[in-house]
Amino acid sequence: MNILFFGPNGSGKGTQGSILKDKYNAAHIESGAIFRENIKGGTELGKKAKSYIDAGDLVPDDITIPMILDRLKQDDCANGWLLDGFPRNKVQAEKLDESLKAAGMELNYVVEIVLDREIAKLRITGRRLCENDPNHPNNIGIEAIKPNGDKCRVCGGALTSRADDQDDAAIDKRHSIYYNEVDGTLAAAYYFKDVAAKSDATKYITLAGEKDMKSVTDELVSKL
Repeated sequence: MNILFFGPNGSGKGTQGSILKDKYNAAHIESGAIFRENIKGGTELGKKAKSYIDAGDLVPDDITIPMILDRLKQDDCANGWLLDGFPRNKVQAEKLDESLKAAGMELNYVVEIVLDREIAKLRITGRRLCENDPNHPNNIGIEAIKPNGDKCRVCGGALTSRADDQDDAAIDKRHSIYYNEVDGTLAAAYYFKDVAAKSDATKYITLAGEKDMKSVTDELVSKL
């Protein structure tokens, strides 16, 4: 089962992806990790990407998409994959769709977690990241997943907060990209929504992100 995940920062898509990874033995692929792996491994694509990153520029799609496709072809993706964090705009969505088809990779599900922008922002400022697994749900503002002091509620690992999670301007900048329905990330999601409407192979699923974590998981699993 191959799944493409969309959701604003703070929607819990990383947590849901981690749950599905364990449930279906599928690889949870986060776009940021792909860059880090290629740069650390010194691959040709990694070296090209690093030159753009070091210059403070966005990495072009003709470097990013081959990296992603290469990652999706690795052995741990044999049982399926969940791609999170890419595409971020409509042009990338179109190019990814073309590339998946050219590579003979079937996209089974596109999942969109729908969440009000202000609720998403409150969740971001309250979340804490576990040193062992940043997808362990810990949030000081949500009673059901409140951490044990400064320790992860799941494994007891030390918790930290990202500096940009406490920066209103940084949060607003990320969300302005995501919630842009014209050429931002929601435009990418809606592109795949149109693809799914014309395809028997791809199904588009929307989830109410304001619900508690377990309810979102139960709804997601019931629709897959």
